[in-house]
Amino acid sequence: MDFNQVIFKDKTFSSLLEDIYKNANRKEKEIKSLIDQLKPMIQEPGDAMMLVPLLKEYMEIAVKNDEALIKMAGIVQRAMTNTQGEGDGGILSERDKELLFQEISGVKIEEPKQLNNG
Repeated sequence: MDFNQVIFKDKTFSSLLEDIYKNANRKEKEIKSLIDQLKPMIQEPGDAMMLVPLLKEYMEIAVKNDEALIKMAGIVQRAMTNTQGEGDGGILSERDKELLFQEISGVKIEEPKQLNNG
């Protein structure tokens, strides 16, 4: 399997895997940083009850986006494996393209709700 084969636009399978890895590491650092920033704001249990849902929402968005990238990588890997040795020139079947576009359209880039510092 050629990990440097272009799968769409300028994206290769290798660069897709790298994006997944970088996203996971970046999100981990962002979440740790966000928790560190929020710790001083928690003075009583009610404060925590207000902040924890925001953290949960942020983490859920990050997980959903990573899951979508992982599903896309799985589709592309399966397509690359299935077409290895075939001479049709394309790496994705129509069904795989449909699944890939469904995943892409399902990814929503959302920003977590901002906290009011005042």
